[in-house]
Amino acid sequence: MTTLLRGSSDTLTRDALTVLQPGFVGTRAPGWLLRQVSEGLSAVGLFGRNITSPGQLAALTAQLRAERDDVLVAIDEEGGDVTRLEVRDGSSFPGNYALGRVDDVDLTRAVARELGRRLAECGVDLNWAPSADVNSNPDNPVIGVRSFGADPHLAARHTVAYVEGLQAAGVAACTKHFPGHGDTSVDSHHALPRIDVDLDTLHARELVPFRAAIAAGSKAVMSAHILLPALDPDRPATLSPQILTGLLREELGYQGLIVTDGMEMQAISSVYGIERGSVLAIAAGADAICVGGGLADEETVLRLRDALVAAVRSGDLPEERLADAAARVRALAEWTQRARGARTEPGAAAQEGTAPGSGIGLVAARRAARVTDRDGSFAPLTAAVHVAALTPVANIAVGDETPWGVGAELTEMLPGTTTGSYADGAGAASLAADVLADAADRRIVAVVRDAHRHPWMAEALDVLLAARPDTVVVEMGLGLAEPRGALHIATHGAARVCGRAAAEVVTGRSAGA
Repeated sequence: MTTLLRGSSDTLTRDALTVLQPGFVGTRAPGWLLRQVSEGLSAVGLFGRNITSPGQLAALTAQLRAERDDVLVAIDEEGGDVTRLEVRDGSSFPGNYALGRVDDVDLTRAVARELGRRLAECGVDLNWAPSADVNSNPDNPVIGVRSFGADPHLAARHTVAYVEGLQAAGVAACTKHFPGHGDTSVDSHHALPRIDVDLDTLHARELVPFRAAIAAGSKAVMSAHILLPALDPDRPATLSPQILTGLLREELGYQGLIVTDGMEMQAISSVYGIERGSVLAIAAGADAICVGGGLADEETVLRLRDALVAAVRSGDLPEERLADAAARVRALAEWTQRARGARTEPGAAAQEGTAPGSGIGLVAARRAARVTDRDGSFAPLTAAVHVAALTPVANIAVGDETPWGVGAELTEMLPGTTTGSYADGAGAASLAADVLADAADRRIVAVVRDAHRHPWMAEALDVLLAARPDTVVVEMGLGLAEPRGALHIATHGAARVCGRAAAEVVTGRSAGA
């Protein structure tokens, strides 16, 4: 299959298509997507809705490459709480915060390499990860455990290890969310966050991991939809020439691909619209437009293509800027092609930690767990329990379709275990009463997620512990609240392997034993 484009699209139209990274609906590539790929579309973004199994994903990427062998297949696969590869079961890998708590860069590198190997085997070659955000705001509603932590230098060394591990597997890393989303109190999926820090703070905190990632050779960087008045009082980073060109390109010297965060997110779309927003982003210095988490059809692709072409023809977007952006996309596609070719060379051996069936994710999750047994009297549980998950509203990045908690693991290990999900709304006393009624005479395992920033959750836990002080508490968020319960386990993330590690502590045995 040749990489030459079919059809009669002119250079300008091809370049406009080249810079788009749209999503789509379905587990096979629809006809419209294949048609656009043949016309010049150079990248496709995958989400949980597109994936049912590794075999199906491999068939999907093969279908795309049968149309054009240099198409970039991207995915939003952070591992941990944000997984698309294992959206229906939960991730085999703990997320960044758990890895940061262990603080073993060799472990982080091995986890990223194994994740990259699995993606590469399925034909995915660009991962919109890792998150290099310094989570300095403990009440951040959208980053949290997606960050390696609140220390800039810890975040930097683990960002580097993650980039190295992922790219060693032949998958391009996309370090995000530049210039740093960690100090926000607003989710940019819903509105435009604002970070009021001075330039000294920005350089000493937010930019530290990004400088390290650039030095480590991150193939892509993703922009954030955040307003930083110290750099640009008018436009969010994704649309700011001062931030993307002045800071990222010129001051930090980054020469790789700049990708936008999803342009359908409200921080951009509700203010600028996706067409104007996309034109402004490319003009500001972005090279690729990510769109498709919510908008995933041919009409969207054509609207964005035509908006970029019209902007060039009207003089609002320099033609050479669009051409430069398209050239950077093609350069990354060439790197991924070479990486795919290297994987298929005879004698290409699997590296340690990347062999099929590697359990490196569970190893990491076990090491990340922090257990508090206040009086040292806790005895492993051997009888059925009731697992009560106090469930907050999931942010859009994580989604609500991926299971979390310890219910499935404890049901497997302690037959007869029951589970329930309890949400805010009825008041602490009523919620606790429901848990007690559902538990009957079973021991209670209460599972929480960032109890420090959900008052209803902390209050319900107070009432529950007053009634049943022998309750085990599993915290699957940042773990910043004071440990409570007969046994307290902080997993530092809600991935499936984090739940399994916690269940092993509760039962005193490894799964399957």
